Amino acid sequence: SSAKSSDPLGDLNTMLKGDMDATNALIIDRLQSSIEVIPKIAGHLIEAGGKRIRPLLTLACTKVFDGDMTKAHMLATTVEYIHSATLLHDDVVDESLERRGKASANQMFGNKPSILVGDFLFARGFELMVETGNMRVLDILSKTSRFITEGEIRQIDIERNLKTTEDDYFAVIESKTAALFAAACEVGPVIAGVEDDIVNNMREYGHNIGMAFQIVDDILDYTAQEDRLGKKVGDDFREGKFTLPIIYALEQADEKELLFWQTTMIEQDVADGDLTTAQMLIEKTGAVGRCVELANKYVEKAKLCLIDLPPSIIRQKLSDVADYIVVRAN
Repeated sequence: SSAKSSDPLGDLNTMLKGDMDATNALIIDRLQSSIEVIPKIAGHLIEAGGKRIRPLLTLACTKVFDGDMTKAHMLATTVEYIHSATLLHDDVVDESLERRGKASANQMFGNKPSILVGDFLFARGFELMVETGNMRVLDILSKTSRFITEGEIRQIDIERNLKTTEDDYFAVIESKTAALFAAACEVGPVIAGVEDDIVNNMREYGHNIGMAFQIVDDILDYTAQEDRLGKKVGDDFREGKFTLPIIYALEQADEKELLFWQTTMIEQDVADGDLTTAQMLIEKTGAVGRCVELANKYVEKAKLCLIDLPPSIIRQKLSDVADYIVVRAN
């Protein structure tokens, strides 16, 4: 129908219910280990929910080309494991107290087990990739895992640096977020055996929605209601992360405002009410509007990547998912 759904992810989930159920069963099954703490920690994170957007995209991008869905279940599981492993590691690095509204794994179980269970998930993901018997998929996902790690390290490099540029920020989110979205959308067409230019288009689709997704996430850190965000508003601010809203606000900061950013973000001297001030400065400089505009550009690019696909309801939903990513910012 021409009426746009307000929840295209929900629609895709419903359309791919059998495949999503099979993937979720595989996710739980491969968490098992004779070492009890492994499924406990991994399960704590994975069962905390999240939208499973990346595995869902892997399934949709396989189904739209009539690919082998049994292999798609393995790859969707791998994608979720890579994502979950990076979250476990991230929360240790960021010393996070919460994840999706619950105590983070590192809070509950400690840093050492959290890091090692993250490693376990990476290893399980690689076992699953090998089971698909597809070298190209192995190549894509192993490079992606490296790329994500490089992004994490790059982010530590630019933390608490007032001279962080837009380019620095893009380099971080391209590797931290967009890379896994790109891979999630690329591996399905690869196992479906479609021609290279279509595979590349699907990778580009994933890359572009990944960029938009992270930009919107970074806006929400300053503008969202906490119950919708699933984490504390202002986490990036408290951790001294120079995300796009701050980079744009800094471009227009006067001396007094620069001093405020220096004190809070660099010296980590954050008082009550500072988050409110930060939100006000971001709003005043039009930073949010600029971020939304940029996210929209990525969404438009993503939708263009789908035009060579045969028309189908899944193709339409993939297009709607791209739009939905920016709708979250409102």
